[in-house]
Formats: sequence, structure tokens, C-alpha cells
Amino acid sequence: MKERMPNSSALMKQEFLKKWIKGLQIYSSFKKEMTIFERKKAIKLSADVAIASTRNASTHWSRALMSDVSTDDANHAAKIVVAQISGRKVEKYSSSKGLMMTCSNKILRRSRVASRCRRTRGVGTSVKARSIARKVVKNRTRVLKSLVPGGQEMDGVCLIKETLDYIASLRVQVDVMRHLAAAAERLDPPQRSIL
Repeated sequence: MKERMPNSSALMKQEFLKKWIKGLQIYSSFKKEMTIFERKKAIKLSADVAIASTRNASTHWSRALMSDVSTDDANHAAKIVVAQISGRKVEKYSSSKGLMMTCSNKILRRSRVASRCRRTRGVGTSVKARSIARKVVKNRTRVLKSLVPGGQEMDGVCLIKETLDYIASLRVQVDVMRHLAAAAERLDPPQRSIL
């Protein structure tokens, strides 16, 4: 019989769960009695740190997320969670100029090719339609940059790559949380009164 290899999604889910639990344990050691709001914040921050650290700082969004959490001066526990889970001190995030230049150069090459094609085709397209399309793309890009951690410093090509990776990571996070909630529900079913 062939031995099944675990897929990367399953491995990522396991790693996320381990790091998330570790983060929650660190938070609970800082403060034994937490309000609902504090508990919610601890769950969210430890989940964010756990999912970002599963990417091993290989993406812009993960570095930006870790930086945002670790530079929060009001939350000392968050800094310790980041240091413990990632295994290193996280510095303030700034996008790498080299990567930005690489992505920008790709865009420039594509735009040159597109402009050559436009010149050979002639002026058959509507200027108004093009300007409307540009505005729509610009607005959607602006919104996307605000949703992805570190997105403000990315150009279009890098933003798309990072968004795809961020969505995949969020999907892993949601799946693990969903399974955990279902397991908790099975362990402690809600008590219903019979009338």
C-alpha cells in the first residue's frame, strides 16, 4: 500500500493550529482574568501572528502583519507573542526596493508592448471607455491595497500575487477555526429546555 503524503494545506493548518494555541497560551499567562473584548483581541492577534508566521516572512503581507502587531506600543503581550512564535524580533516593515523595481520593470515592459500594439491598430477604441475602465481599476486597486496588510507599498503585479497568497492563508485560518468550533460544539452540546 502507498503511504499518503499530507498535502501542503493540511501541513499549513497543523502549523497554524500549533502556533495559534501557543499564542493563546502566552496571552493567558499575561492576564488570567480577561473581559470578552480582551479575549476577542487576544484570539484575533494570536491568530494573525500564527498565520503570518506560517509563511516564514516569505511574503510582504506576512512581514507587514507581524510588524503591525509587534510595533503596537500599547500591547506588550503582542510583542512577546510575535517574538515567541516567530522566534525572532520583528522590526518595522518597509517594502524592499529591489522587489518593487522588479515588478515595476515587468509592468513597464508590458505597457510598452501594449502601446506598440495600440499604435499599429489605430484609433478605433473609445477614449471615454478607456478612461472609465482606468478609473474602475484604480479604485478597485486602492480598495485592495487597503485590505491586504502592507498593500499600500505594493505595485499592481505584486499586489495580485500577495492577495492570492493572503486569501489562501485566510482560508486555512477559517478552516481551522471552523473545525475547532465544531469540535467544541460536539464536546459540549447546548442544553435545550424541553417544554
